[in-house]
Amino acid sequence: MIQTAALIGLIMVGIASLLTGYRLVRGPTLPDRILALDTLTINAIALIVLFGIWINNTINFEAALLMAVLGFISTVILSKYLLRGRIIELNSAHKEGD
Repeated sequence: MIQTAALIGLIMVGIASLLTGYRLVRGPTLPDRILALDTLTINAIALIVLFGIWINNTINFEAALLMAVLGFISTVILSKYLLRGRIIELNSAHKEGD
């Protein structure tokens, strides 16, 4: 029974990933594309976990955790770059002219 539910979940999340990929390519603005990339990361995590349940393997859960951390970091970096135009803030001691 859990195998069937995992397979149905894989199909549904796969369709959601395709629709999110469309939004990533077509997104009218850059924030829409960043949001679509974050959603695609969440869909990838769900696919990894569901696949692990489907084949009855626990190593996929560690891969999903790694993917979650990388997705969070990439979303924060892209959002900070979008807001400020740079990723790394320089201290006043490192600025030119001081």
